[in-house]
Amino acid sequence: MSPVRMAAPLEVDALLDDEDTRVVVCCGSGGVGKTTTSAALAIRAAERGRRTVVLTIDPARRLAQALGLVELDNEPGRVAGVGRAGGELYAMMLDMRRTFDEMVYAHAEPDRAETIIANPFYQTISSSFSGTQEYMAMEKLGQLAATGEWDLIVVDTPPSRSALDFLDAPQRMSNFLDGRMIRLLSAPARAGGRGLRKIVGAGFSLFAKTVSTILGGQMLADASAFVQAFDTMFGGFRERATATYALLRSPGTAFLVVAAPEPDALREAAYFVDRLAGEDMPLAGLVLNRTHPVLAQLSAAKARDAAEGLRGAPLAAAVLRLHADRVDLAEREERLLSRFTSAHPTVAVARVPVVTADIADLDGLREIGERMAAAVDEADAEAPLRSAAR
Repeated sequence: MSPVRMAAPLEVDALLDDEDTRVVVCCGSGGVGKTTTSAALAIRAAERGRRTVVLTIDPARRLAQALGLVELDNEPGRVAGVGRAGGELYAMMLDMRRTFDEMVYAHAEPDRAETIIANPFYQTISSSFSGTQEYMAMEKLGQLAATGEWDLIVVDTPPSRSALDFLDAPQRMSNFLDGRMIRLLSAPARAGGRGLRKIVGAGFSLFAKTVSTILGGQMLADASAFVQAFDTMFGGFRERATATYALLRSPGTAFLVVAAPEPDALREAAYFVDRLAGEDMPLAGLVLNRTHPVLAQLSAAKARDAAEGLRGAPLAAAVLRLHADRVDLAEREERLLSRFTSAHPTVAVARVPVVTADIADLDGLREIGERMAAAVDEADAEAPLRSAAR
């Protein structure tokens, strides 16, 4: 096997113990163990004395199952049996519509809030408008951070490239609010004098005629009523989104890219790393799940040769062949990781050996956390084994 570029080990416990670390964002493609990683990190932080909350915006609700809970709510709920030395663990899952409703009630007069929430156009965009989930995730993260109640907030993101869409949410929302369609929809309410209303009214009538042909008259009326009622909240939207975006870029935030030792997953990981670098986001490192470290200092070729010489001992020969297959798999994973680290030499890596059993309870999550933290010690221990496998 050709020499591989060794990545610096990711010091997970040092990251979690650092009081300046207030937010950890886990991102990555689907099927790489990202939700399990988020839960394991949150448990480990709580049991190392930090008051921790883990937030998932993954609609699959896997986090509740991993923590042994029936369901997660839109508000933090205590996870029993976790915590030590003052640390506690709370968990929650983003309810996009409820978060939007809560924001309306918090920032509008009661009568206006009821008008907005009852509006059919609002009911549509609050549950299905492109970018709403990401914006509400930022809103919820901002709410959690603003309380000052948490030592650490762990965010589990959706299982796709859209996991980083929340980075675009402030600008996308501002573009939407500043767009020509929104300005025209709100123009009748903003026009102050009779003459101005006449000028705006002419333009709006042409706009309304065109759009109503596409959307239908009732939807246009609902949209116009929504925008006019919502108009005073637009500035607050921008301010809160901008504040949360600043939080994500602050030194107190750490992004962890989660991947598996597979070509597609590591390509996605490279995309995430490059995107975070382009946004000047603080990247802590890569968590490489489900690795297969070499278990003995015996190369695949020597193991297979030895197996051939043990024809009279089939069980021993089978063990040697299994070892040879394991070495081949480990070498393949090393080559894949080497390509990643060659392109991203400054990214620290925590290798998490595969767990054969399903992670279905707190003890299983604790084991994952221990394996992540042990990556620092194992990096040195594995070096001679890699040499033997070549």
